[in-house]
Amino acid sequence: MKIEVLQDRFSVCKVHDYKGVDISMPYCFTGRTENEFSLVLPTVRVPFAALAREDGWRGFRLSGQLDFSLIGILARIASLLAEANISIFAVSTYDTDYVFLKEECFQEALQLLAENGYSIA
Repeated sequence: MKIEVLQDRFSVCKVHDYKGVDISMPYCFTGRTENEFSLVLPTVRVPFAALAREDGWRGFRLSGQLDFSLIGILARIASLLAEANISIFAVSTYDTDYVFLKEECFQEALQLLAENGYSIA
């Protein structure tokens, strides 16, 4: 499976609402519950009025469209990285999965995945 490295640096943040957030920009992931509005987006795009933020994330996506019938793709990546004591923050879209890791672990994670048969682009 091919992994495509995203060039941006990312942040995970909490906002009061999505007013003033350009959700049409590439790599803007939203999450909404009854208690919060969350975002994952390039650090340079974090809203000024963010209530909380965690910077220092890098990301990659699994190349191509992943059919819903496929089983264990993200679980295998998560397991490999967990065994190396590397935590992830995963976001799934209709077509594919995105995996975010803290910047200080990113190169180690890519190397580990390459050693386990993943192609890194």
